[in-house]
Amino acid sequence: MRFQIPQFVERETKIFGPLTFKQFLYLGGAGAVIFILYFTLAKTNFLLFCLITIFLIGGALIFAFLNIGGRSLLVVLGNFLFFFVSSKTYLWRKGRITPKLIKLEKKPKKEENVKEGPVLKISGKGRLEKLSTEIETKTK
Repeated sequence: MRFQIPQFVERETKIFGPLTFKQFLYLGGAGAVIFILYFTLAKTNFLLFCLITIFLIGGALIFAFLNIGGRSLLVVLGNFLFFFVSSKTYLWRKGRITPKLIKLEKKPKKEENVKEGPVLKISGKGRLEKLSTEIETKTK
């Protein structure tokens, strides 16, 4: 039996013509600020008004329409700030280095009555190390 699977579930609905509600708020907010600046700043310093208007329109367009990896710019900037401010955990794992055995040549001594002690044996992997290797490689 076949079932219909809904497509495009994460798509926002278009409320104001081709714009979503967030896009409309970004563009409408920038328009409102430009409208207020026109009556307060444009009469005294028109060049400054034009510069501020260009930055506001550009910022509103970027925030309204730019998506990075399927996420809006506001979400990406929020994730960046959260990562930058939050504490980080750094893990250091000791690498597996096999010990090197160096054999020193003994100089012949004049006295041969010197007793040699027991020779140290280097054992293979211990049970704990074998178990950790099995767990990491997920084999038996």
